[in-house]
Amino acid sequence: MYKFVIYQALVRYFGNKNRTNAYYGSIEENGSGKFNDIDDVALRALKDFGVDYMWYTGVIDHASMTDYTKHGIQMDDPDVVKGRAGSPYAIKNYYQVQPDLAVNVDERMAEYEALIKRTHATGMKVIMDFIPNHVARTYHSEIENLGKDDATNKSFDVLNDFYYLPNEQFVSPPDYHAGGDRFVHPLKDGKFEEFPAKATGNNVFSATPSQNDWFETIKLNYGVDVLGGTKNFVPHPPVWEKMRNILAFWAGKGVNGFRCDMAELVPVEFWNWVITDLKKKFPDLIFIGEAYERGEYKNFLVNGKFDFLYDKVGLYDGLKRLITDDPNASVNDITFVVQQESKGFAQHMLRFLENHDETRIASTAFAGNPWLAVPGMVITATLAEGPLMIYNGQEVGEVAQGSEGFSGDDGRSSIFDYWGMPQHQNWMNNGAFDGELLSEDAKNLRLFYQKLIQVSKTHEAIATGDFLAVLADHKVYAYVRYTIEKRVLILTNFNRSSFELNIHLPDQMSAYSFTDLLTGTVFTSEDGNYLKINMPATSAAILDF
Repeated sequence: MYKFVIYQALVRYFGNKNRTNAYYGSIEENGSGKFNDIDDVALRALKDFGVDYMWYTGVIDHASMTDYTKHGIQMDDPDVVKGRAGSPYAIKNYYQVQPDLAVNVDERMAEYEALIKRTHATGMKVIMDFIPNHVARTYHSEIENLGKDDATNKSFDVLNDFYYLPNEQFVSPPDYHAGGDRFVHPLKDGKFEEFPAKATGNNVFSATPSQNDWFETIKLNYGVDVLGGTKNFVPHPPVWEKMRNILAFWAGKGVNGFRCDMAELVPVEFWNWVITDLKKKFPDLIFIGEAYERGEYKNFLVNGKFDFLYDKVGLYDGLKRLITDDPNASVNDITFVVQQESKGFAQHMLRFLENHDETRIASTAFAGNPWLAVPGMVITATLAEGPLMIYNGQEVGEVAQGSEGFSGDDGRSSIFDYWGMPQHQNWMNNGAFDGELLSEDAKNLRLFYQKLIQVSKTHEAIATGDFLAVLADHKVYAYVRYTIEKRVLILTNFNRSSFELNIHLPDQMSAYSFTDLLTGTVFTSEDGNYLKINMPATSAAILDF
């Protein structure tokens, strides 16, 4: 598979032109992006930027505090909803899309199907979330309602869809929003009825989960007796077939891949079975696993049949320490990733510096300045032939400033609240998607990303070549990517000051000239076999030779 780029678009944010950003604002106050906002103009701009896959986040119907009962949609109890918009990972109905994202709520599925077709027509493919480990506490589907045949008097039964705490009443946390003036929804009364209580999504077997737990969700049962420590996979538990049917439903609508939420909380045996089965009918589907256990990467790729896994705990965490100038950081973290963590399967690691879970680079919780991430971003894009991911707003320096509501001022673009992203809105320019409202600095940042993407995808050595480390010196890292025909020397300096690089070249390279593919600058070797380059603070170069 060729090197490709994924663009994560949280649909609720992407097309939202409303700049009110009232604390704990309703959808009427703060607005919400729609499927229809991601029109041909937007998609062509993203295709020209270098995007191959659009990951549409927050599509599936999830619990919220917004009232759609006039459309025949069951109201969710605010006691078990995080934020007024609700978490996109607290699924209310696997077989429907979120009404917030539709212009015509009654035609919301048709509007999403039209977006899929528009995306394909522009030459890009579609990824959407699959959330297999847990659902909202208010889950209800007319197609197949989970838990309706469960034996609720048993804490675990292989035939149950959920886990239970018999004879216990669920109690929601009393206060679960960000600091500031307390927002009290008129229907938030602490009286959500769930008896017997069900286990919470993050493996909490308590009727009183805390505000820091995934209390708004209930865990699905794949045949693992979590408390007893046994696995019961023969015959397959009912959840296996139900989840397989859900994936087939969306694949049948033209979805090309799934980002699988918290994949490691679901047994690898299920993934092996479901991915193998689905690819018989949909051979080009890709599966991306959100994974954090380094020791399990190979297991989920080889035995679980995933195409790609997150590289968060390895490369991302190491680069973040370097970018933030952590005194204990060094490029040894990168060396470890190359030599140990992803050896033999680097092409299967999805690399990124932002997503909906992580802090924004430009926020004070991360770098405070998006340009400080240049060396880290170059490594993210060029270290291996695996895919690259960009989160909407990253390429224009979205800051994520302010407390949105449930989320505090934490450097993240809240997934729980209705909000707008000012920098992204400047690029969007009221639907022109031409960036005319961006500052010159933000325009230049986007051009940097666009150039980096173009070079990474089209240069043979980066897209398909082998790897050779050249230099690893505290906060300076250099390596060569090469094929028989093409080669590049990649230099990165994470220091907050300039650094004089003096690289010894083999005899056969002593007369070479080196062209920086990011800037066009040409360098030549000096003093025989040495390439001397003054690397500015927090900079990078991709030298073709």
